Amino acid sequence: MQANLIKDQLERIEQALKKIDLWQALPPSQDAFLSQQPFALDTMKSYEWLQWIFIPRIRAIIDANSAIPPFALHPYFEEALKESENNIDHLLDLIKQLDELTQSK
Repeated sequence: MQANLIKDQLERIEQALKKIDLWQALPPSQDAFLSQQPFALDTMKSYEWLQWIFIPRIRAIIDANSAIPPFALHPYFEEALKESENNIDHLLDLIKQLDELTQSK
């Protein structure tokens, strides 16, 4: 059940990114995926990491019926997007709800 809730929340986050024009049609360069930094800080914007690394990995974990580890993304995204010109409040709420889903097992 928890996996379905998380999958639904990822879909909501994807829709929110699209609504505020942060969802990208094309991936970053292949080199951007080689980062060794948390959140690929040195090669991607926060929302790129969310779209191209985090969401696909969590979906793969769910599809493999593996345990989803707890995480806390909200503090990072709150900081990373604080100067965004987009209205990110809804996106941040969705990310916080996702964090709560993984911590309430």
